[in-house]
Amino acid sequence: MARIYRVIVQVSDIDQAAGFYGALFAQRGERVSSGRHYFDCGGVILACFDPRRDGDPFDAKPNPDHIYFVVADLDAIFERAKGLDCREIDAQVKVQPWGERSFYARDPFGNPICFVEEKTVFTGGSKP
Repeated sequence: MARIYRVIVQVSDIDQAAGFYGALFAQRGERVSSGRHYFDCGGVILACFDPRRDGDPFDAKPNPDHIYFVVADLDAIFERAKGLDCREIDAQVKVQPWGERSFYARDPFGNPICFVEEKTVFTGGSKP
């Protein structure tokens, strides 16, 4: 069986990314190279990757679709996110048609992210 252990979000400023995600997740994370900062998200690493700072010859590009995070206290994360420099953020937390209570945002680099309340996570099968 395969498991996901790392997800990369490309960023154009590793220090800004470390500050943004550190404040959002309420954890410091770990700088692992000049252009990579890791955050442990329940056994899967969110790797903020600044290609130029890591010596690569290309610019950062945002992910094409959302990365979903499950959280116990959605309202607290939403309040923190509203106070940060998100490019976009939903005006309010919503219950989606499939039953998840969530909000969508874009980080300062354009990466789409979503936060879902833990007790409402839907992983397929019968609709809740």
